[in-house]
Amino acid sequence: MSDLNVTIGPIVYGATGRRKRAVARVRLVPGDGRIFVNNKPADEHFVRKTHMMQVSDPLEATDTMSKFNVMARLHGGGISGQAGALRHGIARALVRFDEELRPTLRKGGYLTRDPREKERKKYGRKRARAGFQWTKR
Repeated sequence: MSDLNVTIGPIVYGATGRRKRAVARVRLVPGDGRIFVNNKPADEHFVRKTHMMQVSDPLEATDTMSKFNVMARLHGGGISGQAGALRHGIARALVRFDEELRPTLRKGGYLTRDPREKERKKYGRKRARAGFQWTKR
């Protein structure tokens, strides 16, 4: 029992990313740069090229695109929110992989969680802030 440094399986770096109502649970696994979302290729989930560019931005900024495969579980929100959540999760997982990548990711704005969310509807109002139309006479 002297060999306690034996690793079982590949080293995995995980993190959670959020944007709006979307939540992305991300795992970085050593690989060749493929991205999977909910067990299917990311380009099937994200149809727009802008979303795919947004998702791969942290990997390209740190030159780690060809080092990892990204496995992500997304739920909640819409497509744009999910793309932002995935980008946030990938950036946080990269920091777990190498703390020296933090300044690069911070400078690009990938580690900052976008705090904007939809405001809840209030009672006595039509929407969050818009009231019902009122006529004096």
